[in-house]
Amino acid sequence: MSRPIIRLLFATLAPVALAGCVTGQQIDQYSAPDAGFSTVSTTTGQAIGKQTVWAQNKDDAQALAVRVHALVHKKTINADTAVQVALLNNKGLQAAYAEMGLSAAEAWQQTMLPNPKVSIGIFGIASPELGAYRSIEGLIAANILALATRRSRVAIADTRFRQAQLTAVLETLRLATETRQAWINAVGAFETTVYFNQAQNAADAASELAQKLGESGAMPKGNQAREHAFYAELSGQKAQARLAARLAKEKLTRLMGLWGVDVDYYVPDYLPRLPASVARRNAIETEALQRRVDLQIARLELQAVAQSHGLTVATRYVTDLEIIGGFESERERDEDGGRKTVTTLQAELEFVIPIFDSGEARQRKGELAYMRAANKLAEKAVNVRSEARSAYMAYTATHAIARHYQNSVLPLRTGIEEESLLTYNGMITNTFELLADTRAKISTLLQSVAAKRDFWLADANLLASTYGGGAGAAAGDGEAMALADSGGGH
Repeated sequence: MSRPIIRLLFATLAPVALAGCVTGQQIDQYSAPDAGFSTVSTTTGQAIGKQTVWAQNKDDAQALAVRVHALVHKKTINADTAVQVALLNNKGLQAAYAEMGLSAAEAWQQTMLPNPKVSIGIFGIASPELGAYRSIEGLIAANILALATRRSRVAIADTRFRQAQLTAVLETLRLATETRQAWINAVGAFETTVYFNQAQNAADAASELAQKLGESGAMPKGNQAREHAFYAELSGQKAQARLAARLAKEKLTRLMGLWGVDVDYYVPDYLPRLPASVARRNAIETEALQRRVDLQIARLELQAVAQSHGLTVATRYVTDLEIIGGFESERERDEDGGRKTVTTLQAELEFVIPIFDSGEARQRKGELAYMRAANKLAEKAVNVRSEARSAYMAYTATHAIARHYQNSVLPLRTGIEEESLLTYNGMITNTFELLADTRAKISTLLQSVAAKRDFWLADANLLASTYGGGAGAAAGDGEAMALADSGGGH
């Protein structure tokens, strides 16, 4: 290649070398196999104290499968184990981590210089007097606008990458909260079935006694029918409670990502005991504003939109700008009948003339996008405050309700049943009054289980309201209460 051509190539590619610099540390950060995952593991570890792993190959997946099998197979798992298994084994969470990796790859892509375009043209092919061709033209084009905006594009991609990291954190926290709530619902459902079994025994006895008294003529048919109806209704409610317990456990299984022999695990029959007191969280609004991950994501969204708007303003009039350099080598026949070649250099500048589209519409779209992001951030901040207050109110109120059932209502019902048993043994109370008191106590037990479950759900939601990842935890959906009310109505 001749020296003029080399000089021309150097002049064409010079802007490439002068473009905005990207540090090697940035490139290493984006190109790492586990790009951004340290932020996810550190943040979630501080929030929930559990380990999370990003499996990226077959060996990682196999090691996790062995670990999960050891944690659950034929074991009775508590809530912490369920959460840990979900964080290790849920494939949806692994997909969220892969999404974060895609964002890192996009940022890595933006750090790279745009490839120059090369074109070579051959003209006058099979020219009669010159043989193979008449001229050759070679051009190299570099997108000047892409080079000039490279720093801004990298900054936007970096913001999106940090946003993706926090989104992965949020998905991890959401899965942990959902798994803990699913475990609470499953255990609460199984505890409910225990008390339905006790109610069933009482109903069996009442139904059998009613049948015998009816055969002897000591009980009218109407009273017999009432006891048989109660027995039949309770059998249906017991079946519903069993189904609800199995479905609740199946939801827990899905969140933990279990299948095959690993579904052979157990949950306790009873929920944990209530704590003696609740934790004081007087500054929970401030904590939520400082720690909520979804609020941080909204802030980054506003930052990314602002950066994109700034880039749009800077490139409002010119959307494409290329510098093109090259050469043209032309052959011709001289007077002596020989051939001579003349090479000339070329330089071109291509850009779009903003006659019809001055970029005003794109600028307006950028302004509106910024206003939308700013308002969403403000709305999120207001909601975070309210959600934190609501979660703490539910936490303290459900604890008080559950303690009321445990310390006041249940002892009263137990005392009534014991007194009824004493009077029955003294032949003062008849059998049906004793059974009615027993059924009333079982109804109170079911309400007590529901209240205790609601407290533990509120406890799980309190953590989610501080760090994020809550799904509007339903404290007190009243399902078990309805069962209890209907069961004790006879």
